[in-house]
Amino acid sequence: MSHPSRRSVLRLTAGTAFLGSFALAGCGRGSDNAATAATAKPVDNSPAKGTVNVWAAQGDADVLDKVIKPFKAANPKLDVKFTLIPNAEYYTKLQSAIAAGKGPDVAQFFAESQAQFLDPSILRPVPDGVVDPSAFFKSLWDAGVVKNVAYTVPWYAYTYALVYRSDLAKKAGVKAPTTWDEVVPFFKALQRVGAGHGLGADIGWDIFNGQDVAMYAWQAGGSLLSSGSKWTLDTPAMVDAIKYNASFFTSGIADTSGPTFLDAQPYFVSGRTACMITGPWVIGQLDAVAKKTGWTASHVATAPLPAGPSGSVSFSAGGSWGVLADSGNADAAWKLIRYISKPSTQVAQYKAYSSLPAVASAWANPAVAGQPLLDAFLTQLKNTRAFPQVSNWQQVATRLGKEMEAVAKGKGTAAEAAANVQAYAESLGTGKG
Repeated sequence: MSHPSRRSVLRLTAGTAFLGSFALAGCGRGSDNAATAATAKPVDNSPAKGTVNVWAAQGDADVLDKVIKPFKAANPKLDVKFTLIPNAEYYTKLQSAIAAGKGPDVAQFFAESQAQFLDPSILRPVPDGVVDPSAFFKSLWDAGVVKNVAYTVPWYAYTYALVYRSDLAKKAGVKAPTTWDEVVPFFKALQRVGAGHGLGADIGWDIFNGQDVAMYAWQAGGSLLSSGSKWTLDTPAMVDAIKYNASFFTSGIADTSGPTFLDAQPYFVSGRTACMITGPWVIGQLDAVAKKTGWTASHVATAPLPAGPSGSVSFSAGGSWGVLADSGNADAAWKLIRYISKPSTQVAQYKAYSSLPAVASAWANPAVAGQPLLDAFLTQLKNTRAFPQVSNWQQVATRLGKEMEAVAKGKGTAAEAAANVQAYAESLGTGKG
């Protein structure tokens, strides 16, 4: 089963573009894709020809036909056909098409939930030289790599950071928390000056809660999988992560009854909550929620996630592209992906839909740079990890999120939750990956 991207849900409900900024010094690549050269045919610079069928989820891809106009003009013998599918149905329809041998040439994936597709029977390895792996945020590139072979190329990027009411923080005389120990005191201070709750925490008790706990486990020094691909979820670090997440509720800075996901922004604007742990897309939506231009600039600040014992680590997410193993026109398909990955094309995509670039150098472009509220997200993007590249991660994350509910509501302990999710994960194994 797949899950709709929260970013896409907000796009559909709010329909507002956001602004981003970035000034990146450089982003290295820890390992190359040495195995690719032996398994993928090099892609030359000759014009692309024939037909390339592209499937993508509705959202960021809605503007892609416009964005690639220069590519189509430079390759007049190429016909690019787009099929846009509702986000919630996308993976299900893609899986069915692949199983029936009727998939597209190029398919979009979500970096945080693409592991089930990272297999040579489904996707072609990324040919050497099509893109430079070091051009992308490391964790985004790593999310498409299995056993040293890359199967997807990152397209757009996002991660989580703190978005908080700067006006309330100023009134309370406090600064954004930088460590776990500072979190509860900070949000209680915001409550003392009028916020209903310090934090509008996630109460879906689903895969998204599981993703939150995973990043807290990283912050606590834990891992989700061992180097031997064994689940490592029943650990002191995971217990600490679950306790930390539950402390939002048990301390009274968050409420187990709300807000729901789609209510998060109205609660934040009204002051019923004073902070969200969320992605950068909300920045450009808050003025619309407040129904007042300039509200965000005078009421909102951002900060990197407070650091646990092992630092301020978040997860990487976003969109990516892959070429199906049975594509009839892989050469043209890779040329299209190569064009989409050019910094200038990433900037064009940003201008058209505010998709934050996965190519690091594109963030320095004046069209993208200069928005201070995005600085925290940019800092965080440099310190992110990819979720496990195994097909069962989504199921495990969903179970982890469900286990969080009992702990947050005082009906179970963190140790019990960690043991339960470990047993569940072991019953599933890791699938292919």
